[in-house]
Amino acid sequence: MHRTSILSQTLFNFYQIFHGLDLENPYLHLREFKEVCNTYNDSNCSMNAIRLKLFPFLLKDKAKTWLQNLRPRSIHAWDEMQ
Repeated sequence: MHRTSILSQTLFNFYQIFHGLDLENPYLHLREFKEVCNTYNDSNCSMNAIRLKLFPFLLKDKAKTWLQNLRPRSIHAWDEMQ
């Protein structure tokens, strides 16, 4: 199994999906997401790329709509996503 697939599976099993609800804390969500990603190490893929690839899969509802409404290819680095 590909390493990114293993990480994706781990994230989906142990990580909360962010819906963009008023009661959710986006800063906490991002901090926890980064902590989980930091446990993964792949010399063939930068942490920036790992985060950008996995982040969309952890969004639903209003949060997913927000991401989908961004201009295509407008985010090139994780710092821009935050």
